[in-house]
Amino acid sequence: MANSNKTKVITGKSTRLSYFHGWEPVSINGSPERYSVSVLIPKDDTETVNAINNAVNTAIEEGIGKFGGKKPNKASLKLSLRDGDTERDDEAYAGHWFINANSRTAPQIVDKAVKPILDRDEVYSGCYARVSLNFYAFNSNGNKGIACGLGNIQKIKDGEPLGGRSSAADDFRTETDDDFLS
Repeated sequence: MANSNKTKVITGKSTRLSYFHGWEPVSINGSPERYSVSVLIPKDDTETVNAINNAVNTAIEEGIGKFGGKKPNKASLKLSLRDGDTERDDEAYAGHWFINANSRTAPQIVDKAVKPILDRDEVYSGCYARVSLNFYAFNSNGNKGIACGLGNIQKIKDGEPLGGRSSAADDFRTETDDDFLS
């Protein structure tokens, strides 16, 4: 999908959501409340990964003013795209890159037909979705890098829920009044 903003990326359809907080903002470690999600990108989705790397490079160029007027060495920056195999001891992250994206404003959450999703149970950690991401430079309290802003979310299909979530149908059997005494 073409866009004129070179720091914006729309992920591929094989992306999954983890630690999904798209309906209500949350505070993480005492930070201001934000909408957030960890975006899991399969390592074989080279199109999305290449687009992210290009957007990060552009964000570095556009952020030179935040870096004291000089282009920093990319290796010295804190970057958004991280390796799930080495940075997370979590089966869901194996074989994936991941990006933690957040925003002060709520993302629009839509279905495959780009119609708003109103049922909050429809979008959850583990479902597959395309996510619009925007990369930007930061320099705060001695930390320099490229952060990732959360844009909008398009649910593509259901997936195995992450985080141990189970349905009531999985947890309980149907009870009748006759079962009460047994």
